[in-house]
Amino acid sequence: MSAAQKLQQHPVFIQAQNKASLYVNQLDKELTKYPVLTTIEQKTQIPKAYAVIGALFLLITLHTFNALAAPISNLVGWGLPAYLSFKAIESPSPHDDVQWLTYWVVFGFFNFLESFALRLVLYYVPWYFAFKSVFIVWLQLPAFRGAQTAYFSVLKPVLQNISSQSRVVAPATTTNSEHTD
Repeated sequence: MSAAQKLQQHPVFIQAQNKASLYVNQLDKELTKYPVLTTIEQKTQIPKAYAVIGALFLLITLHTFNALAAPISNLVGWGLPAYLSFKAIESPSPHDDVQWLTYWVVFGFFNFLESFALRLVLYYVPWYFAFKSVFIVWLQLPAFRGAQTAYFSVLKPVLQNISSQSRVVAPATTTNSEHTD
């Protein structure tokens, strides 16, 4: 019996394999909620759980060992949202328009802030672009409503504060004709 066969028959290996299978089945059940993943599964014949795990592994690998982490992160933030924004413009429903318009406002504001502090952030935050990619996916997914949450909890109060300050009228100054007795 080879070492590989002995390992496969070891109780710890069997227990780990059963546990992993349970988690993959639970993930597959959760991913069934997304028709796009079911369609991809049917077209590629790759189980959706494995495709998602593989995509996440690829993203993590690219972010960890690749100098192209920033462009990949920006592609995650631009590629699918651009396509879904196009579909939203073409659809008669205004609900998806709000989702993607809010996403682009938050994504743009985030990229604007990032342009000022990127070097500092990269110095202090390891794996910044991996975290950014996860944040961007959170913003994108309608199930989480991340873009709306970020907009209403952060952006809207800031923008309203700036807007209200710009409307403040300076105190009126008295003219010479008002001082004449």
